[in-house]
Amino acid sequence: MAVLQVEGGRKLFGEMRIHGAKNSALPLLTAALICDGETILENCPNLSDVDYTIDILKTLGCTIEREGSTLVINSSNAYGSTVPEKYMQKMRSSVLFIGAMLSKCGSARVTYPGGCELGPRPIDLHLKSIGTLGVDINERHGKIDCRCVGRPQGAVITLPFVSVGSTENAILCSVKAHGTTKILNAAAEPEIIDLCEFLNKCGADVRGAGTGTITINGVNRLHGCTHRIIPDRIEAATYMSACAVTGGRMRLTHICTENIQPVLYAFRESGCTVDLDENSLFISAPKRLSRIKLVKTQPYPGFPTDAQAPLMSMAAVANGTSIFIETIFSDRFKHIEGLTRFGANIKSEQSVAVVEGVEELYGTKVYAPDLRAGASYIVSALSANGISEIDGMVHINRGYENISENLNALGANTQIKEE
Repeated sequence: MAVLQVEGGRKLFGEMRIHGAKNSALPLLTAALICDGETILENCPNLSDVDYTIDILKTLGCTIEREGSTLVINSSNAYGSTVPEKYMQKMRSSVLFIGAMLSKCGSARVTYPGGCELGPRPIDLHLKSIGTLGVDINERHGKIDCRCVGRPQGAVITLPFVSVGSTENAILCSVKAHGTTKILNAAAEPEIIDLCEFLNKCGADVRGAGTGTITINGVNRLHGCTHRIIPDRIEAATYMSACAVTGGRMRLTHICTENIQPVLYAFRESGCTVDLDENSLFISAPKRLSRIKLVKTQPYPGFPTDAQAPLMSMAAVANGTSIFIETIFSDRFKHIEGLTRFGANIKSEQSVAVVEGVEELYGTKVYAPDLRAGASYIVSALSANGISEIDGMVHINRGYENISENLNALGANTQIKEE
């Protein structure tokens, strides 16, 4: 089992290129299943979740080649309609294959998905949305069998709350449906826009991406295209947090400045200088951070839930009291227990955490229970006095490409040890 060892107390300096977005790459790879012929995805990150998605595509009959950050997917001979349980259990986004397989061949057989445990996240909303499109759904003993006669039928889908995954699944299922589908209260995240732009390049007719109402006029077929995946805004926020806690200076390149805007107020409030140009960002941190008065996670364009944990590591060493309110997932404060092992002073109840900044954290050993908790532990370890060991790299590798090498290139001293 891999453990990341981090020597704290080193300022980070230099330049870092941001990789393609994990949360965009996974639905785009899934959508490639629906297309006839060859799809080329550029700027695809090298992550374990991407590898799991590739394994599923191969199981369904796709052929895939990778050269660097470019993936070539050919789905011409892909007619499988069953995702094995061993792959469904590896990640939450595997549920998106329901919509893609229904568009591809009219049936889908899956089990309930796995992934990070962030509290109750039932897929009922996914299934209700897909059922609205005329799909017959049979659930039994943890297995889900979905079928439709002919093509799915266009309909109005009203989501009771904003859900990125349910929006994506509804889009994938309706893109080749007969007639028009409207998704009301749709998610507006940049990753949704990226998916819709990709599908439109492939011949789809999807309108309204980035708003609360998305309209899909079903088409008979989709063809492949070449598409570049958007930069990862959460990776950018994580490296900005790492720079901030070490009092460093860093330039992040190949970012989307518009997509990163929702987190910038927190860094500026903490005393960091943040300057943007067309596709890069420069951040310079003060000797000691100031408190962040309030971080409240919300659907885009609000503060992203995936960036909450790394920012809490910043607040842990800031001067003053910071408040965090988590509104997206009910169990997204799992990182607090580990942060207190570093010496952080955090009190939490239900969805609210109060962080009293301390002057110094101390090296310790922690286990990362999920992806973003792992990121927050790395940020804390970089500022801590002494050496820390972070177990659970299996989670961290799901969302951060070559994080040890990247940090070392910025002046950190980290190494991956096999235990």
